[in-house]
Amino acid sequence: MSCFSRRLVVLFSCALCLAPTPGAARDFLLGAGVEGDTADGLRFSGLGGISLGEKTWLAGTVGQTRVELPTGTDSETMLASLEIDHHFDPLGVRAGVSYWGDPDILESADWNVAVYFRNDRVTLAAEYEYRDFDFTIPRTDFFAGRTIRFDADGLGASARFRLGERASLSLAGTKYDYSVDFRPTRDRDILDLISATRLSLINSLVDSRGRLTFGLDFGFQRLALDLATAKGAVDGTRTRSVTLRYLFPAGRRSDLELGLGYDDSDDYGDVTFFSLFFYFYGAD
Repeated sequence: MSCFSRRLVVLFSCALCLAPTPGAARDFLLGAGVEGDTADGLRFSGLGGISLGEKTWLAGTVGQTRVELPTGTDSETMLASLEIDHHFDPLGVRAGVSYWGDPDILESADWNVAVYFRNDRVTLAAEYEYRDFDFTIPRTDFFAGRTIRFDADGLGASARFRLGERASLSLAGTKYDYSVDFRPTRDRDILDLISATRLSLINSLVDSRGRLTFGLDFGFQRLALDLATAKGAVDGTRTRSVTLRYLFPAGRRSDLELGLGYDDSDDYGDVTFFSLFFYFYGAD
């Protein structure tokens, strides 16, 4: 899957360099950000999107994360994704492909598709995701080590409601069905490879996840409170998270977003999270 990751990054770069049709303007978005936490996790991200007509939007992200594992070693993971969205009004279809992982520990190549309904008051979506994993368990004094290949099917749903002119409420949940039967384990030799922080590889091996977001707009500013929970597929432990995000103008065509969060994990304990993102909006 390392070859897949390189191809995806090239595909992402080419997609964002699509030349606009002569005489036609294209809206676009560019962004970059950094995320970190008190467990020494750090992630740098870049994102972009461009309109391919009035009802079609192409978007992608790239990112790299460094996390210090409980074993004392560093894990560096890469993220790359590409997604296209077409709105038929009121129905729409969204499809994407992504890669996330560390070739020495855990890699995941994912494909997803969603069908949604949207109007001025509500957005409802049904989602399917297919995930293809390579999980490498290194050799230890008590284990010979091996690479496990497996996949997962994820079914999810999401909804977003406008609560008046300024407020909105979003709900989302996903349940995964794995091709292997994970037996709950507390083996630290395995768990220490994937569990350290919300930025670590544990987020890629979940049994289920859910999220509730309440947003409030103040002119060109937005305040969002995000409550999330996830159950691990390997050890069955649960992580509960709360994050507050504040988006505000940084210029005529740009925004800054600040984020502050807190995790309460049965596995890696209490961790504080922070983020800073810059967004630039424009048209060719």
